[in-house]
Amino acid sequence: MVGIPPVGMAAGETDGPDGYSYGAVLVRGDDGLRPDVEEVLRGLRFSGWIAPSDRGWIVLLGDHGAGVVAKDRRGAIDVGADLARRLPGAVVAVQVRRDRQLAIVAWRGGDEAGRYCSDPSLEPGADADVAAEPVGSDSASAFAELAQRPDAAEALAELLEDELDPDSVFESERLRGALRLLGMPDWIVAANALPHDIPTGPRARDLMRVRVGATGAAGVLRDVFVRRLRRRRIPPAVIADPPRQGGMSGLEPWMF
Repeated sequence: MVGIPPVGMAAGETDGPDGYSYGAVLVRGDDGLRPDVEEVLRGLRFSGWIAPSDRGWIVLLGDHGAGVVAKDRRGAIDVGADLARRLPGAVVAVQVRRDRQLAIVAWRGGDEAGRYCSDPSLEPGADADVAAEPVGSDSASAFAELAQRPDAAEALAELLEDELDPDSVFESERLRGALRLLGMPDWIVAANALPHDIPTGPRARDLMRVRVGATGAAGVLRDVFVRRLRRRRIPPAVIADPPRQGGMSGLEPWMF
């Protein structure tokens, strides 16, 4: 895997100590944006962009950063879970934190199908003994089945299992590879180009801008009061009970 910056990011350009943070939700939708999706996003007071259907997927891009993009501390993964509970079909959420951590979670018919995190130790506030290794790579088969790409399961598992060199490879490269294997829009890795056109992706004018669940002037006014508050908050961890170093997850010191 070649260590190059994500599309739209020059070498050395970051939004933090390492690199870009962003999140997205993909909803199966062959016929374009569905009213039920818009209704859920309004109720969640979602902030971000909605892209036209691409390769059978409606893409919801959260506001820049891997943080809170909806009410009640919801990040992209939490928004995906809410959509999955209320909509039929497949939903996939992806999140990249400073280009050093990748998370992928998928649902079908409201039930979680798989959950992956490349490095739980990089969660804000993670304990020092949390193991710095991928968790959930065995979800590759579920991801591939959900995307109707069962033949991609083995290659995807190898990609997710790989422990990348953080000094030379961005997690956006892993995400780009996973999206290509699954037949999903891989321009998501250039989401930080917004509000300008996304390289290899849709033009900015083709995206619907949503602020706190509303469009137009109403959304702008709401955003003034909500944006700063959300930037100070952190969504829940991707892996609630991550493995510990030495494989002693869940065991207390007095037991030894």
